[in-house]
Amino acid sequence: MTVHQVKVALGERSYSVLVGHGAINQIDNFVPKLAKRALVVTQKNIPIQPTLKIESTTVFIGDTEEHKSLTTIEMLAQKFAEFGLTRNDVVIGVGGGMVTDVAGFAAASWHRGTSVVHVATSLVGMVDASVGGKTGVNIASGKNLVGAFWQPLGVICDLDALETLTQREMRCGLGEVAKYHFLTGDDLLALEMPARIARCVEIKANIVSADERESGGRALLNYGHTLAHALERSSNFMMAHGEAVAVGMIFAAHVAHSMKRISQARVDEHYRVIGETYGLKVKPDEIINRRELIGLMHLDKKAVSGLTFVLDGPSGIEVVSGVSEMHLEQAFDAMRLNEK
Repeated sequence: MTVHQVKVALGERSYSVLVGHGAINQIDNFVPKLAKRALVVTQKNIPIQPTLKIESTTVFIGDTEEHKSLTTIEMLAQKFAEFGLTRNDVVIGVGGGMVTDVAGFAAASWHRGTSVVHVATSLVGMVDASVGGKTGVNIASGKNLVGAFWQPLGVICDLDALETLTQREMRCGLGEVAKYHFLTGDDLLALEMPARIARCVEIKANIVSADERESGGRALLNYGHTLAHALERSSNFMMAHGEAVAVGMIFAAHVAHSMKRISQARVDEHYRVIGETYGLKVKPDEIINRRELIGLMHLDKKAVSGLTFVLDGPSGIEVVSGVSEMHLEQAFDAMRLNEK
């Protein structure tokens, strides 16, 4: 079967992303030559696992967002020590975005930097989380506030893993795919799944290659994420990431319209693409608390100069600082969201 290869061009830190059925069988190509041991970080419900030529052990982490924590990083560090993992060895993260975020941060921290390879098994992980080197965990004050930029040696997106995903998990991935639609205008749903995932990876790779540490253009990848992260936290993560991103993009469109950056027709296009084309929810099912959500949005890691959003506009998607709470209230009103 055809395996698509996408290059993330970062000079000495460049690496490949392999997309295809059975791609996990090529994992040994990413294992460092000096590595004698590999520690696999995964979860018990992950359908595929690598077969490695070097000595390996597997450590399972919890399934829920509460386990995306510094406590889990400490547990993994202890397991690294018990296994005798050295800086020449490798950590392999096998799972969705939570696993690759945690495994990547643990690897970045162990001996101040140990190699990591990611095997993404969810659609969100394949098109977004596993690519680009952003790793991290949550603390009480916010999502992904503690972490590191740590590029993997390679990423494998084995499409066999998608066969076990629920419809909801697939929709979560489509939330990120829809984001790429607005960043590029590409009709991604016109592509077959392998080519679609490879194109999403290519879009992200191009952005990351131009701005590895999010000093500028990479922030565009956060389109829809400001409200999304607030919704996730306010729902105690009962609202999944991709679902929240879809709602967050609708909200961002209304904010942009309130600021006279885009027309009502462009807002309507967001509803059409997200709600009809991608079949995603355009508003939360739950009653919301506006003040709580606005407070959480103030804590967003992009908010270095007041409320900061990634917004559509006459020049396309861009980062906008100093957004007024008045515009947020108008966006909430326009979405007719029920309030506590």
